[in-house]
Amino acid sequence: MKLNRLETHDRFEHFTKQNFDISACCQDLIDKRPFGDSPFYIFAHSRTIGMDEKFKLFLSGRYKSMEEVPDKTIIWQPRLTKPKAQENSMLFKGYPGTDNVKVIWIIPQRELWGQYAQGKITENNTVSESIYNFQNNKDLLERPEDDDLSESEIDAIYRNISLSAKKTPFKLVT
Repeated sequence: MKLNRLETHDRFEHFTKQNFDISACCQDLIDKRPFGDSPFYIFAHSRTIGMDEKFKLFLSGRYKSMEEVPDKTIIWQPRLTKPKAQENSMLFKGYPGTDNVKVIWIIPQRELWGQYAQGKITENNTVSESIYNFQNNKDLLERPEDDDLSESEIDAIYRNISLSAKKTPFKLVT
């Protein structure tokens, strides 16, 4: 098989730049402090974009043609509790007031697992370890972290969020 060095380099550059996007998304959520100063999980998973959303993205002017509009988007969800490990997801833990982000797992879709193996251009130890644990030791991935909040602390945070939401008048956006 012949490889085009420039094309391979461009793909590698694209792949490595994605890490900066992940970091920026995590830091943005941490800076927003969705649960005050409490550490929280950042659960990221992809979702297929519907045709109406694709059309709206195209009309935004960010893409030159409909073919350039992505088929999927990543949902970034702040959580106080650890979700179940699943394919096609990433889990991080953020610490407000810092730039610390703990990577808990990065599990790509099953069809892509082979791309992260040792010796491949996209080899990644974190992804390989996450895949291995997902297949062989899922309990390890889903086990609570040492610095997780207690159930009563989580309930208090949710109660405060609920009370502040009730005080904020609902505004219909049209």
